[in-house]
Amino acid sequence: MSDASKISESPNTKNKYEKIISNLRQDDGWKPVGKLYEYQGFWYGPSLVRNVISAQESFTPQPTDIVLCSSPKSGTAWLKALAFSIVSRNQVNDSTNPLLKKLPHEIVPFLEIELAQDSNNRNLETPFVATHIPYSSLPRSIIDSSCKIIYICRDPKDVLISHWNFDQQVSGIGSESFPLEEALEQYCKGIYPFGPYWDHVLGFWKASLEFPEKVLFVKYEDLKTDGPFHVKRMAKFMGHPFSIEEEQQGAPEKIVSMCSFENLSRLEVNKNGKYYLPDLPTFENKSFFRKGKAGDWKNYLTDGKAVKFNQIMEEKFSGSGLV
Repeated sequence: MSDASKISESPNTKNKYEKIISNLRQDDGWKPVGKLYEYQGFWYGPSLVRNVISAQESFTPQPTDIVLCSSPKSGTAWLKALAFSIVSRNQVNDSTNPLLKKLPHEIVPFLEIELAQDSNNRNLETPFVATHIPYSSLPRSIIDSSCKIIYICRDPKDVLISHWNFDQQVSGIGSESFPLEEALEQYCKGIYPFGPYWDHVLGFWKASLEFPEKVLFVKYEDLKTDGPFHVKRMAKFMGHPFSIEEEQQGAPEKIVSMCSFENLSRLEVNKNGKYYLPDLPTFENKSFFRKGKAGDWKNYLTDGKAVKFNQIMEEKFSGSGLV
């Protein structure tokens, strides 16, 4: 991590942010994170509120940037790996791909973390920025630019289970202190980091319908079902389409295999490495590779809870055209 990620805020800026945060609605029901603050309709921890505001005010994208967006635990690392491998496929090979030695999050930095204070705190030769910030809160510099956006969404029941497990592991707060029933209640209220889920997804879904040349909407489950098809779709959208020869040689399939959960999770860096971020806990890389499956929620939620959950989601997504 470069020194740029540790730039301190000026006293005036810090006071401005503290004044904004002090007037925000608060909730402490998502126990692994602690106090959350509602900003522009979504929930964040205190450091992330400051970073989102800072990014909104100061982030300057490169004209060719591709912004990889997601709600947390929706396949973010997978999307980063796939997008990076597609664009860099002619510059790296099976032995030199940075994914072999780096966590995807180290290759593609987060807007609201590493880049919140300094737009250039990254490798500018890699045309990617990632974020969990909802569409309605993205910096205008991104919305008004020529940047393209790819959004990945996932079955909300799997997102809930993955988020609950991840936050327990990172915080050290076990299920005794934060049972799944409490997490489910908070999730259905939309009060958890970067929630509500439905507003997050719908913001990008509607943008993809209105601006299909700028926003590509991808489903986690579709990638699982037919990875090569959606990798080709992403490649064309990003301006890096596969040639007929590449397709005949199986290039899309090779990228899907390289970026598969089975392959990435067994790499040494992802089994034993650590991920350091300013103002956040140190993460073990393996915490980002739990199961990588669709439908794991069935091992946690009873049929009754799943039905109730689905009813809430159907109501929230009603009329959107998104299934």
